[in-house]
Amino acid sequence: MTQLTLINGQPQDRVDSHDRGLTYGHGVFETLLLTRGRLQFLDWHLERLLDGCSRLLIPTDALAETLQRELSGLPHHQDAVVKVMVTAGTGGRGYALPRPVRPGRIVQLSPLPSWPDAPAEGGIRARWCHTRLARQPSLAGIKHLNRLEQVLARAEWQDTSVREGILLDTAGYVVEGTMSNLFWVQGNTIHTPALDACGVAGILRRWVLSVAGSVGLELRVDSYYPQVLEDADEVFVCNSLAGLWPVVQLGSRTYVPGPVTRTLQALLNKEYDPC
Repeated sequence: MTQLTLINGQPQDRVDSHDRGLTYGHGVFETLLLTRGRLQFLDWHLERLLDGCSRLLIPTDALAETLQRELSGLPHHQDAVVKVMVTAGTGGRGYALPRPVRPGRIVQLSPLPSWPDAPAEGGIRARWCHTRLARQPSLAGIKHLNRLEQVLARAEWQDTSVREGILLDTAGYVVEGTMSNLFWVQGNTIHTPALDACGVAGILRRWVLSVAGSVGLELRVDSYYPQVLEDADEVFVCNSLAGLWPVVQLGSRTYVPGPVTRTLQALLNKEYDPC
């Protein structure tokens, strides 16, 4: 397939060594699914990206329009991954913001990962991670470029049969997976952790929250200790590329992919291909 990198709208693959995204992780990113000829949930991705830029003091003037134009110029005839990064641009040494801040844009088109073992159907094994997420409300929810906590958590295991690790924060609450958001079902209620102190407010998480009521489920977003998952009927994780994956084992606890997960998977397929 075609692979492409645009930096500030131009085909190239080198960034300035003084870019603040490189030197300080000062930026945000989005990972979009390109399938069925369209970028799925594009508006929500851009909304989260702009929110992240604003919170990191990166100007957003005309940014959405510029990115829309660059994204529309990508080849849309193939399923692919589109990654968008916005940094605070280049600046000298030191943490002080350059004046003015001139954002940098990176757009990458790459192959869609394949999962020959069909985890969406058969489910996945997950584990609890030792690495804890720091509680920092100023960064909670956004997808900033500093992913070191996730890198360290993912380095905790090499067993390829384990597909995800579940993270707690430094207060001991369940937050998310290393690359996904976490949901579980108990009775008629679907639960997911609150993300007001840390974690990424994922696009698929937002979608699940928006459709839960339409399938007759009560919804609860709260702070939970990990013991609550012992009583769950179903557990699943989700992200923009993988969709919804049932969890069949987490630590010593096993689960069976259930009707709520299957219903949501079917609804998501219709969302991706409404025709």
